[in-house]
Amino acid sequence: MDDNFYCKFIEPEQSLADFVESIGVFYNPSDKPKDVVVLPDGRVDLFFSKSDSEPFHVTLMGLETEPEQRSVPPKTLNFAISFRPIAVEYILQTSIADFLNSGKEYPNDFWGFGIDDLNDFDAFYKKISLKVKELIPKEVDERKRNLFNLIYSSKGEMSVKELSEKISWSSRQINRYFSQYFGLSLKAYCSILRFRKSLEHIANGKLFPELNFTDQTHFIKEIKKFAGVVPKELSKNKDDRFVLLSVLKRK
Repeated sequence: MDDNFYCKFIEPEQSLADFVESIGVFYNPSDKPKDVVVLPDGRVDLFFSKSDSEPFHVTLMGLETEPEQRSVPPKTLNFAISFRPIAVEYILQTSIADFLNSGKEYPNDFWGFGIDDLNDFDAFYKKISLKVKELIPKEVDERKRNLFNLIYSSKGEMSVKELSEKISWSSRQINRYFSQYFGLSLKAYCSILRFRKSLEHIANGKLFPELNFTDQTHFIKEIKKFAGVVPKELSKNKDDRFVLLSVLKRK
């Protein structure tokens, strides 16, 4: 592996797909820090990390609603499991409403993981998959499962009213659920997923709206809101600052 910042995401096995979006690795092998911009993507990430300057630690990141500049220290290795939000209640059994756009440190032995688990990504993938499988409850509120399946399949383009009608759950109750567990409204979350889908188009050089934005001006405004830059600058992705966009370009 060379000195370039490295990242890879692998989809989970089908039995985990309702709760887990991907399992991945982020690695900065360089002797220099790597400046990156973290973009909102609608995922909840649990990081297992170590570097030359920091001991092994576990961090749960809340949802992001805005771009965040971060500096990845030299020789930093992160293994991560990226959850769909429904996992917050059913797998993590917590709320992330209090750390929107931030994170929370977890015990260093969380779920029985330790520094040795960062020696082999394939072994980590198997171990974390087994752990999540053990934690999946026998009963899940099907309204919530269907809600997230619809949000994802529609790329965030369905209105709150449409979603409410399709799953027979009132808009008011849905928003109360989102506020309690995630710290934002359903509409705000859908906007994030629509932005994320737009990143795929931008990665392919499409700088005009492909989804249901009102017009080009609205499209540019939304991209700048979540990325901090206009689509043209985002597509250039100078120095691979926008990690998520870099990953999409490799697909």
